Amino acid sequence: MITGPDYDPDWTPNTTDAGGKRYRYAHQPQIAHWNLWQLANAIHPLFEKTDGLEEVLNQFPDFYQQQWNRIRAAKFGLSEFRTETDQPLWDELLEFFAGTETDMTIFFRMLSKVSGDSMEENEPMEILRDAFYDPEKIQDEQKNKLVQWLTHYLERLKEDGMDRNERIETMNRANPKYVLRNYMAQLAIDKATEGDPSLIHEMLEVLRRPYDEQPGMEQYFAKRPEWARHRPGCSMLSCSS
Repeated sequence: MITGPDYDPDWTPNTTDAGGKRYRYAHQPQIAHWNLWQLANAIHPLFEKTDGLEEVLNQFPDFYQQQWNRIRAAKFGLSEFRTETDQPLWDELLEFFAGTETDMTIFFRMLSKVSGDSMEENEPMEILRDAFYDPEKIQDEQKNKLVQWLTHYLERLKEDGMDRNERIETMNRANPKYVLRNYMAQLAIDKATEGDPSLIHEMLEVLRRPYDEQPGMEQYFAKRPEWARHRPGCSMLSCSS
């Protein structure tokens, strides 16, 4: 799924979709299903019988949900995603993200560092601090929500019983440290336009191993800088981009 630097269920990556938000983040599973139907409509003349195509398309929502649950279990460091307990946990986290400008990539990567052994008053906020765009302005209500969420999350980890080292490894395989952010691509484009393609090559090497720590490349594990918040090419893109 495509999302912006911070969580916004109504965010759309394309300038031409800004009005209708058809491809908004929260709608991507449905639009993926629609796109598959259009692909099937385009290729169905190649098949003598199309029952198989229709069957696969009808199975897509269940298949998608199964895979999404598997991914979310890994992102949380759980052996399985239990809908009755873990869906509320997921929804509460997204609600927190929506109320507090948070870099999701950094948050999930750092979540594995939150200890399952204790909940010191300031420990989680310090560990997750770099994921917040303006940690000093987070209201007490939002801080309390996060502490409450972390308490429930750690209880769930304890119930799940996965070995801590195995959990960290599982989470780090599911939560990339390095992703290609729009502002990074724009910096590389700007430098290449000046005749220096070195940033393109450097970023390409980093992104070949997005889940590895890669000492010396920490500058690419960073939130979107303020100058890129509304700059064309960094905030939204056109189809031609």
